[in-house]
Amino acid sequence: MTESASTTGQAVEPAEWIDLPDIAERLEIPVTRVHQLIRDRNLLAVRRDGILRVPVELIATPSVRKHLPGVLTLLHDAGYNDEEALRWLYTADDSLPGTPAEGLSGSRATEVKRRAQALGF
Repeated sequence: MTESASTTGQAVEPAEWIDLPDIAERLEIPVTRVHQLIRDRNLLAVRRDGILRVPVELIATPSVRKHLPGVLTLLHDAGYNDEEALRWLYTADDSLPGTPAEGLSGSRATEVKRRAQALGF
């Protein structure tokens, strides 16, 4: 997958990861529901050190980040797999500023969604 022309930074790993049982505890849901969130592309999980993990900042108690499911759907529709979606979410973009993952939690969420949507064209 090629990166957007406006991408100006390097992809960085999330600062902190959380595993699925800890997500279930934090969100007060069964771990099977966490698996369902991942299957439904409402939450992004990738293997790190052989364990399925989620970047902590994608979780917003009591749920996942509000705009994350829509962005993940747009990235999937554009042909991104989970690792590529993670890379896109964590690649700094000076015009945003910051990373799309950071933008999901603030007033830039609409712009992040717009950019994810543009990847499909």
